[in-house]
Amino acid sequence: MATPPKAPSGKTVANNRRAGFQYEILERFEAGLVLLGTEVKALREGRSNLGDAFVRIDDMEAFVHQLHIGPYSAGSFLNHEPLRKRKLLLHKKQIKRIMGLVKIKGYTIILTRIYVTSAGRFKAEIALAKGKTQGDKREAIREREAHRDIERAFRSSKRGPS
Repeated sequence: MATPPKAPSGKTVANNRRAGFQYEILERFEAGLVLLGTEVKALREGRSNLGDAFVRIDDMEAFVHQLHIGPYSAGSFLNHEPLRKRKLLLHKKQIKRIMGLVKIKGYTIILTRIYVTSAGRFKAEIALAKGKTQGDKREAIREREAHRDIERAFRSSKRGPS
């Protein structure tokens, strides 16, 4: 059983906001990111996009694909490639568990956010997820709208009649 990741003590650098809407997140894992120097500096500037990022496991190693980290503004011709695949640092037990669930149940692995620890290390939060159908997405929108209406009615009743 994977232990849930600790609350990040540092700041969130990038967040995948669409993940909660497009996927039903079942389990989260914390993984280290192997980055180049210019990638670290670009992430600190906020030049990243997690929208299309996904994780694939090849030869018992986890890699993030389609994670866009823009070029570092003060970088020269030695800047990194924005869409290169980046290695994730996970324990073998975690990788085996994730592989088993992906193969047997057909789940997918997505990148939900990147944050910096208090020690200055970049960590990625990955999640085991199941894709939502169009009907599930519509139901989530309906529930959110109903919740907003209830909150609005509650606030107006607190103020009293006008």
